[in-house]
Amino acid sequence: MKRDGKEELISIEVACALPTRQHLVSLQVATGSTVAQAVDASGIVSVFPELDMATVTYGIFEQPVSADSTVAEGDRVTLLRPLPVDPKEQRRRRALRQKSGQKGG
Repeated sequence: MKRDGKEELISIEVACALPTRQHLVSLQVATGSTVAQAVDASGIVSVFPELDMATVTYGIFEQPVSADSTVAEGDRVTLLRPLPVDPKEQRRRRALRQKSGQKGG
């Protein structure tokens, strides 16, 4: 949106975290910008070249959103990495380990 011929800007943050490091970028984007535009403007992808962007999803305050969702003043856009193991599978494996440990002792 424009006011008096100038584009209105909003302040947001874009964040990404890996197991060994994290990075947060504060920036201003035009009102009406999408999540994808905000991520691109932040330059955060260049900080994490090891990320497979085909598998990354996005969140606003960790709540999943699509790349074409519009950001609002104060939003924190997060790049969400895929989980290495499905949480249900992880619980099942843990339960099996605990069960087998109880039988042996």
